[in-house]
Amino acid sequence: MRTWIFGLVFLAPPWLKKILLRWLCRAKIGPHARIGWFSSIVARNIELGEHSVIQPLTLIRLSGDLTVGAYSEISSFNLIYGSSSLRIGAQSYIGPQVMINVDEPVYIGDGSALGPRSLVFTHGSFLPYTEGYWARRAGVTLGNQVWCAAGVFLQPGVEIGDETFVNSMSVVSGVIPPGSVVEGNPARVIYPIERVKRKMTPQRVDAALRQILHDFSQVVLRREWNVEPHEAQAALSFCWRGQRYNIQLVGAETPSASQPLPDVRYIYLVNHPEWKIPPHALYFDVCTRQTIYTSDKVHTALRLFMQRYYGLKFVDRG
Repeated sequence: MRTWIFGLVFLAPPWLKKILLRWLCRAKIGPHARIGWFSSIVARNIELGEHSVIQPLTLIRLSGDLTVGAYSEISSFNLIYGSSSLRIGAQSYIGPQVMINVDEPVYIGDGSALGPRSLVFTHGSFLPYTEGYWARRAGVTLGNQVWCAAGVFLQPGVEIGDETFVNSMSVVSGVIPPGSVVEGNPARVIYPIERVKRKMTPQRVDAALRQILHDFSQVVLRREWNVEPHEAQAALSFCWRGQRYNIQLVGAETPSASQPLPDVRYIYLVNHPEWKIPPHALYFDVCTRQTIYTSDKVHTALRLFMQRYYGLKFVDRG
């Protein structure tokens, strides 16, 4: 029966996958959750949070439970399998071509990520145990805000504390304390993460947001969309598909914005907790990490750009 369900969901179009999972597996699927083409899921209990995404060509087959938190994403070409359970927290990310063995429980906390081609194993054996060779079975736990870069290998029994960065191609085999920068084979702590973090004042956040706007104009508007924007110190204006846009920074030092024009669509980057956002406006509140759900393509592109390149994740204001 499980094999039949797995194949049926695999072949179904994305809009039908959620219906089948709710009907056949009693899955709990939140609003705006998406499952891509030629992806399939089967598990004892399935829970996909709101705005969670499972990209095309990913296979998940578990005997235990699957929980994917709100705003989390499992990218394409992933293989996740095993007899136990996988729990992924909110706003987390599993990169492409990742393999996760879930024969023992795997827990990934909130705001954490596994980079492309990472490997997670919860058992280690092949040569005969009765002839004296080793065998190990143990779960894997990643805390909150853990970033494992590309090609990281997590062995059975790994526990990584909160706010930790694991550098590319590292092989982790033990317990990593919170707040660490880790690299190597075998992986070891090289210094505390506080050493690489800048002290962010409101003015520095303003400067960071101006840099993000500049990079968005270069990467998305000029390269991808072939649009020539006009850049000011704290604003970005352009025309796309017949609609005029203005993206404005409402900074901590100058909490104001230009007078809106009737034929322009405004998107505000707000870094001032007391600035009142205009009714029905498109915005990103950097102080609360909240935004508004919309189908506007520019707003969506900016949201994905900030998340992908700068780690800024926003939730929809209820």
